[in-house]
Amino acid sequence: MTIAAVRTHRLSAPLHTPFVTALRRTTTVETLVVEVVDADGRSGYGEAPQVWQVTGASVAGSEACVRELLGPTLTGRDADDLVARCTEVQRAVVGNEAAKAAVDVALHDLAARRLGVPLVRLLGGTALRVPTDVTLAAGDAVDLAAAARQRRAEGFDVLKLKVGTDAAGDLERVRAVRSAVGDGVRIRLDANQGWTPREAVRVIRGVEDAGLNVELVEQPVARWDLDGLAWVSDRVDVPILADESVFGVRDLVEVIRRRAADMVNVKLAKCGGLHPARTLLDLAATHGLGTVVGSMMESQVGIGAAASLVGAYGTTAVADLDAAWWLAWSPVRGGLRYDGATVVLPDAPGLGISSVTEVKMQTRS
Repeated sequence: MTIAAVRTHRLSAPLHTPFVTALRRTTTVETLVVEVVDADGRSGYGEAPQVWQVTGASVAGSEACVRELLGPTLTGRDADDLVARCTEVQRAVVGNEAAKAAVDVALHDLAARRLGVPLVRLLGGTALRVPTDVTLAAGDAVDLAAAARQRRAEGFDVLKLKVGTDAAGDLERVRAVRSAVGDGVRIRLDANQGWTPREAVRVIRGVEDAGLNVELVEQPVARWDLDGLAWVSDRVDVPILADESVFGVRDLVEVIRRRAADMVNVKLAKCGGLHPARTLLDLAATHGLGTVVGSMMESQVGIGAAASLVGAYGTTAVADLDAAWWLAWSPVRGGLRYDGATVVLPDAPGLGISSVTEVKMQTRS
């Protein structure tokens, strides 16, 4: 069955709470949804989120890549030859991981729809319920403690605390959150590259010495500073999770070679989709690295694909898939829902997306 068309939809939706990290502050999701349509009129969907400060991807750039290169590459080709199509997408352009991820996921979604099975089953799994953490946006200690209590009341028992905006005050922030939620909640930290190596060691050792029981620390130093990442990892006991330092296989190989981190965060929009993400998970497992599947600020489309990957492959730590939970409302119809701290995938073909409503973007993220 041939691919008849590849379409793009620009979407924008507000968040119910501002999302603040050491890299950015945003109040909206700005994203591109790609729709791959077969000759029978079935559609598969994928997503390319705009995240200037992490991937460098923009909606306009991803749309240009899809319309001018990836779409024409696929149109008229056999939709059922999934591995070949995904390989062509990866080889068609340098970089542009978000655009490639959107097309890769749309191809997988379409293949699952054509078989009449959920995407997780196409990937070799059966789990339709995937636990997730929830992020506490960067802020002062008082605000973070209040947010932690609220998220705990909403059923989340793994909290991802954004730090890295002020190393001098980060220990007090962690202490305030731990005091607010008690010992029964897992706390993980994400510095989003915000610390120097020395700051990272000082803060993490302070957390350890205070007995604050932090599960892991994500990307403490600049993405390019693998020597610094390794220096930190060698001097603390808390596991270090590489995120922005690892986009693709070559990055992960270098992290493994330098023993720079204990874990890796695999994100579809960073690595280029489900096809390369599975390679990263396999490579990490082979070399004894822990794994997390994470997300950018995405809708049900991107999060549904990532959750399907976790449902099929599993990870060593709870996934980071709360992004669509932050939406005040969504232009996407169908797909996943949240049940407290669980992503619930629909027992429907593919991602279960019925339609997307194009919404004009009002702001930049």
